[in-house]
Amino acid sequence: MTDRAAERARSYYRALDEGDYDALAALLAEGFVHDRPDRTIEGRDRFVRFMREDRPQKDTGHRVDAVFEAGSGTGDRDADGTAGTDRERVAVRGRLLAADGSAITGFVDVFSLVEGRIERIETYTD
Repeated sequence: MTDRAAERARSYYRALDEGDYDALAALLAEGFVHDRPDRTIEGRDRFVRFMREDRPQKDTGHRVDAVFEAGSGTGDRDADGTAGTDRERVAVRGRLLAADGSAITGFVDVFSLVEGRIERIETYTD
């Protein structure tokens, strides 16, 4: 795992928790996709707008418990099945916390990064 990919993942949560939507946008690739249990959000601008304006709870925090190497390399495939570019992957295990510090849910986010930008996040919750 590269330190860069892990730091980008941590920066993602920091931007969300601090409501720093410019920083959030700067971390994401233009064609960013977020696959989550309740929906799929496609496009950087659409995702940032959802987080800024439409997410059900904005006063939450993310507690990162662990960051894991999830693989990388040129053998990966893009969503359309074609050979992928070099990408980095990390998985983050953590908890989404309410404003009072109580746990809302546990999660694992799998990040795919290309050229240092977050291209995709797949979220799994308990």
